[in-house]
Amino acid sequence: MKILYLETSSKNCSVAISDGTELLSLCEEVSENYKQSENLHQFVQWALEGAEIELKDLDAVCLGKGPGSYTGLRIGASAAKGFCFSLDIPLIAVNSLDSMAFPFLNKGYDYIIPMIDARRQEVYAAVFDGCSGIKEVHTQSIVLDEISFSEYDSKKVLFVGDGAQKAADILKLSHSSFEPDVFPTAKFMLNEAVRKFEEGLFEDVAYFEPLYLKEFQGVKMADKNKKPEE
Repeated sequence: MKILYLETSSKNCSVAISDGTELLSLCEEVSENYKQSENLHQFVQWALEGAEIELKDLDAVCLGKGPGSYTGLRIGASAAKGFCFSLDIPLIAVNSLDSMAFPFLNKGYDYIIPMIDARRQEVYAAVFDGCSGIKEVHTQSIVLDEISFSEYDSKKVLFVGDGAQKAADILKLSHSSFEPDVFPTAKFMLNEAVRKFEEGLFEDVAYFEPLYLKEFQGVKMADKNKKPEE
C-alpha cells in the first residue's frame, strides 16, 4: 500500500511516502516562520519524485491531526482532504504527539511525555509508556506549574518537544530529561497509519476536523497612534 503522509502541526513541515511500513521518501524542513503554506505542495511533489510514483498510485493519505498550530493544521487538513476527494482514497489521522514519542521508545525511560508549546505557561501533552508506547494519559492542554507531573518524580521521564524547554524551567522533577528540539514528523507515523489502514479505521473526509484543543486566537493589531506602555 502506498501512503502519503502530511505533518504540518508545528514548525516542521514534513511529507513522506511509504509502501506499507517501508519509508520510500521524506521531505521536511523546520522553519521558525511556519512555511507550510509555501512548502507543503512542493514537498509533496518532491516526495513523489523521490518515491518514483505518481499521485494516482496512492492508496491513502495520512495526516498528523494535531494538536499544534491552528493555521498549520488547517493547511494540512485542507490539502489532505483535497487529495482524498480528487483521488477517491481514504483519509487516516494520527495524533501528532505519537510521532514525537516513537523514536524514544525502549531507550531506558519509564515514560515519554511529548509537549507542544501552546503559549504562556500552557502546553499540549500526552504520557506514553517508555517501553510499550501505550498512551497512559491522553492528549490534553495543561497549564504548567511546579507540581505538574509530580506523580512521576520517582520515575525516569523524558520530555520532548518545543514545550519541553518551558517545562524544564518550571518543573521540579528529580529524574527527568528534556529534549526541546523535537518536532512531529511524517517519518514516524508509518506504523500507526498502516495499522489503521489494515483495520479500516478511516476518517470521514467531509466532516473531519483536526485536534485543535482550543479555539483560534488572533493577534489584535496595535493602534498606530497609541504610545507603547512603559
